[in-house]
Amino acid sequence: MLKQRIITAVVIVLALLAALAYLSMPVLSVVFGLIVLLAAWEWSDLSGLSSKVSRISYVLVCAALMAAAAWKTNLFAGVDQSEVKEIVIAASLWWAIALLWVKSYPLSAGLWGSLWMRGLIGMLVLVPAWLALCYLRSLEGGVWLILSVIALVASADIGAYFVGRAFGKAKLAPEVSPGKSWAGFWGGLASTVLLATILWVLLAKVSPGAIPTGLLPLLCLVTVTVLASVLGDLLESMVKRHRGIKDSGQLLPGHGGIMDRIDSITAAAPVFALGLMATGWV
Repeated sequence: MLKQRIITAVVIVLALLAALAYLSMPVLSVVFGLIVLLAAWEWSDLSGLSSKVSRISYVLVCAALMAAAAWKTNLFAGVDQSEVKEIVIAASLWWAIALLWVKSYPLSAGLWGSLWMRGLIGMLVLVPAWLALCYLRSLEGGVWLILSVIALVASADIGAYFVGRAFGKAKLAPEVSPGKSWAGFWGGLASTVLLATILWVLLAKVSPGAIPTGLLPLLCLVTVTVLASVLGDLLESMVKRHRGIKDSGQLLPGHGGIMDRIDSITAAAPVFALGLMATGWV
């Protein structure tokens, strides 16, 4: 299993780097869209849909919503930032509601546990995340912005893993994900803040004019992005626990499904995009 996980992880990283390096924004948006639709297929099962017809219909609805978001924001012909901002604000408000549901699980399942509500949750999770990633790619330095989101999420995961293993006794959300601890949470946040600080200091020395904001706004952005990434992970864990399954799928050997790999990014990307607008980076 470990060998499978390593091989799959290497293939994913290489494919992502190649896509970011060589694909134009419209083509990359389509690739991201296909990945999101694969995740939508998995979410249709998390929702409780069982027949192929109903699951395909769910994927098609998600595709239609993505097309509508692209049209509303003029995504492929000069992005309308004000329209993107409205959508990512709405997405961030949705994640605030999700936080309350995660904190109050399993009591909250009475509000969202129905098939239709779980289906709606999937759309609220996936569509804004896709739009946020496409928007980031459309900006100057968009490749680096996307890599920054991924690096923040990865740094938080790595820090949480090692600190959690060493000191994790008090559980973060035992009813949702028993393996996560408060020590791991703080370790992940600290590792990410440290990484951001080091990079900011190095960039300030090498190219001061390339830094659009101070260290404190950057750390605020990093913090809220990491908090969102943890929430994205917990939300999917909550829905999987309610559904009674361990993984969202089996598409990625040793890693489970697509959703299992992008759950943190689905929350982090819209919050990061909104943070860039709020801090004046874009």
